[in-house]
Amino acid sequence: MAQIEKLLVALFLFAVAQSIILVDATFSKSMYITWGSQHASMQGEDLQLVLDQTSGSAAQTKKAFLFGSIESRIKLVPGNSAGTVTAYYLSSTGSQHDEIDFEFLGNISGQPYIVHTNIYTQGNGSREQQFYLWFDPTSDFHNYTIHWNPIEVVWYIDSIPIRVYRNYENEGIAYPNKQGMRVYTSLWNADDWATRGGLVKTNWSGAPFIARFNHFRARACKWNGAVSINQCALNFPANWWTSPTYKQLSYAKLGQMNWVRNNYMIYDYCRDTKRFNGMMPPECFKSQF
Repeated sequence: MAQIEKLLVALFLFAVAQSIILVDATFSKSMYITWGSQHASMQGEDLQLVLDQTSGSAAQTKKAFLFGSIESRIKLVPGNSAGTVTAYYLSSTGSQHDEIDFEFLGNISGQPYIVHTNIYTQGNGSREQQFYLWFDPTSDFHNYTIHWNPIEVVWYIDSIPIRVYRNYENEGIAYPNKQGMRVYTSLWNADDWATRGGLVKTNWSGAPFIARFNHFRARACKWNGAVSINQCALNFPANWWTSPTYKQLSYAKLGQMNWVRNNYMIYDYCRDTKRFNGMMPPECFKSQF
């Protein structure tokens, strides 16, 4: 009987291991263009999205994931990018969707880009935090990573954490841990809100606008339906994101994040008491770091 139990455990662990994938592949193998195909181009490691007055463009992964690390290097639209948004995010589908966002809001020449971050749980968002960048994101490629596990979501730029959202589901606060999410990228016109709340419109004389991506990597657990909810969260070596190292930021990483937040954060929904009429979202009273 003991041998049968061991065999069943071994088979179960093998099945779980099959869900763990390392997408050490090119954009062209991992993603496909979903709209604006006449603009976008994808070749090997490189993805190029283009926006002009006729259309923007977008791509998404062929697979969905639940937990892991999603990264890409991005070179944003240079020059006068006011009105444009370059988006790079994870999302499930439906009205109760989960979503983890990086959105880059363009600006007039010489003004800094705004990095807009947000997280949706069961269709509810309104958890925005925004930052200026401490470098020119248009002159070279920089790494943007979303790390997501059963304990926390961390947004990284060039390996520096800028934001954390922790799991307080046991206290009634929703957390994205039950829906597989695909990776999406897009470049589109949002001049009704993106730059100074829509006051600055897109200058089409600068079109076409081009955002470039390369080195896409998804070191993540492949979503295979409801069975993945437990499989991808199991605390065992193949699920490397569940190891103690990834349960909380190190002292050094906390120092880096505090430097960013003290010097470059320009909006935090948890400080916007006027917006919520004093009824702040419950996670705002919890420790995130």
